[in-house]
Amino acid sequence: MTRKAFGIFGLGDFGKSVAVTLAKNGAEVMAVDIREDKVQEVADHVTMAVRADVTDPDAMKALGIHNLDAVVISSGANLETSIMATIIAKESGVPYVMAKARSELHATVLRKLGVDEIIFPEKAMGERVAKSFLSGNFIDIIELSSKFSMVEILAPQGWAGKTLRELDLRKKGLNVIARKNGDEVEMQLDPDRTLSAEDKFILVGDNNALERLYA
Repeated sequence: MTRKAFGIFGLGDFGKSVAVTLAKNGAEVMAVDIREDKVQEVADHVTMAVRADVTDPDAMKALGIHNLDAVVISSGANLETSIMATIIAKESGVPYVMAKARSELHATVLRKLGVDEIIFPEKAMGERVAKSFLSGNFIDIIELSSKFSMVEILAPQGWAGKTLRELDLRKKGLNVIARKNGDEVEMQLDPDRTLSAEDKFILVGDNNALERLYA
């Protein structure tokens, strides 16, 4: 299977986190920033870390961004940089462009430029914290998009004594990434292992499917 290739433009805290997380999960990552210190911070973690001006069309063309599957423009603090980087990515034919916005006005401009998905990291974090408090069953929640999330949960009622094969969660739109029990973390999941009430699980799935877990 061909690995997905992502470009991360802007390596502040948010951009760095996205770049490193994607790389850890097997993606090819091109991390770009004009600041050398930021480039060096991720150099050992990603496929390619480059000091370049993301508002320079020639520099971006030379990097081959047209070969990327998706670009995340995380330089939301500088409106001009965000807009120019978006234009270059779209005109280069990048199939999917996600951009960080700092305000609704900024988001409106990005939408008019054809950005596929706009994110407000601070807003998303606030919603994540609120959801975690409101749902005693969800230990942690990370929103991957408007439709999908990654969650850590306690074993729902009815899972204990069954196996993952019996639960057949994929048919319900859920994928189990890991099982945790105390200090034990199982990544290579045994579908025939009997689950216990003390087990915790990391799942990725459709938000509606996740909500139905405790309905």
